[in-house]
Amino acid sequence: MITYISIFITAIFVNNIVLAQFLGICPFLGVSKKVSTATGMGAAVAFVMTIATICTYLLQKYLLDAFGIGFMQTIVFILVIAALVQMVEIILKKVSPPLYQALGVFLPLITTNCTILGIAILAIDCANLLEAVVYAISTALGYALAMVLFAGIREQLSTTKVPAAMQGIPIALVVAGLLALAFMGFAGIKIG
Repeated sequence: MITYISIFITAIFVNNIVLAQFLGICPFLGVSKKVSTATGMGAAVAFVMTIATICTYLLQKYLLDAFGIGFMQTIVFILVIAALVQMVEIILKKVSPPLYQALGVFLPLITTNCTILGIAILAIDCANLLEAVVYAISTALGYALAMVLFAGIREQLSTTKVPAAMQGIPIALVVAGLLALAFMGFAGIKIG
């Protein structure tokens, strides 16, 4: 049980996928102008990441490794992720058209989001499927947390007077750097 708690806290705070490992920066900067959009993107990434990790873990262990074709891992994983993103896109179009419109071009970008593929590949090293799923869910929660925090700060910045040279991406990068520094404070946490 302590292993799962350790994975959970470490993936969210210590090794945050965006702020510590710098994966998924494009959607992090692009979709984080509104908290509602960032929350939706975080939820979509969480869903796709969890399902993709389950599917890719099983494919790796029972197909690719069993037949000695592990070299096809990246291609197979990308195809699985692309299929899952198409499924999420169809569901969002039916269930939440405003969120679908708000995400715009970034929803198809989940297909090529290095966060999803990176976690699918990293989860293969987990001891079992449950550990891989906990890792994927925790990483997705960490991604969503970073997105929502960043979007909240950017929304607040839009109501303040920022020097002309710092408006837009420059101030966003400064804020992202400060968030990354803040998350580095969690590195000293010892569990167990």
